[in-house]
Amino acid sequence: MSPDPCRCPHPDCGAGGCASACAATGILNIDKPEGYTSHDIVARVRRLTGERRVGHAGTLDPFATGVLLVCVGQATRVSEYLMEGRKLYRARIRFGTATDTYDLTGAPTIQNAPIPSGIAAIEAILPRFQGHIMQTPPSYSALKIEGVPAYRRARRGEEIDQAPRPVEIYDLQVRAWDPPDLVLDIVCGKGTYIRSLAHDLGQALGSAAHLIALERRAVGAFTIEDAVPLAAFEEQAREGRWQDLLYPLDEALLMYPALILSAEDVARLQNGQPVAGAEIAEGALARVYGPGGEFVALVQGDHKASVWRPHKVFSICA
Repeated sequence: MSPDPCRCPHPDCGAGGCASACAATGILNIDKPEGYTSHDIVARVRRLTGERRVGHAGTLDPFATGVLLVCVGQATRVSEYLMEGRKLYRARIRFGTATDTYDLTGAPTIQNAPIPSGIAAIEAILPRFQGHIMQTPPSYSALKIEGVPAYRRARRGEEIDQAPRPVEIYDLQVRAWDPPDLVLDIVCGKGTYIRSLAHDLGQALGSAAHLIALERRAVGAFTIEDAVPLAAFEEQAREGRWQDLLYPLDEALLMYPALILSAEDVARLQNGQPVAGAEIAEGALARVYGPGGEFVALVQGDHKASVWRPHKVFSICA
């Protein structure tokens, strides 16, 4: 007798079967150690868990440490929302020297520049870098110029002309001043380069500066205090207990309101059909849960039709 046909609504199911569509799903909050690329961490998670669908939300440079969110299974479909969250960084900036990469990995371009006269001068200049500002990315960045990452062009000796981009820095707080080093806490939005901030601070203070250490302490609601060290994750993975570390994928979407729908409306969404609603704002997003509390979908409002349309639908696996 042939098995019952699969009734999983996940779009991958027809290609890979329910085993792939309903594999482990969730978000890992890894405390990335120094010396690893973000891709290195993803590769380790993939190898140790046996999961094929693994990605990260927000790259950290190899010398940087701290919160790296790794998405597993269907959670890879919400990584864009994780990257939209505010970030908290703790940066150590060294004055007196500038480098071509704006950090400790680069070659010096300016040396023996004057050190700022004191903490008062630094604090007086910080408001200039808060709010909506224009920031020029480093020449050594992953941003693509005519399809080629800028860092590749820079390594070939090409002249890099990066256009300033709008970014938002919500808060800057001095944590320590131990000349020539400044420790600064930065709360910022997506696309902010802390290396560029360090470089620009040096110029604004009539000095030169580069980033020598960076820790990402929070991404949205995910904090360094709750992050699991890479070694601890690896040990738990070898013991077959790594799924205990997963956060539900809807943790990435808590900024949106929640709707609890009937089983009939859930079935409509899973079949790509809209469901009726009231007082829906155009383009608004909302989380949808079934009558049993299971997370089902992210929907988007259609004000004119007074309906919620499926935006991202997730499988419900028993």
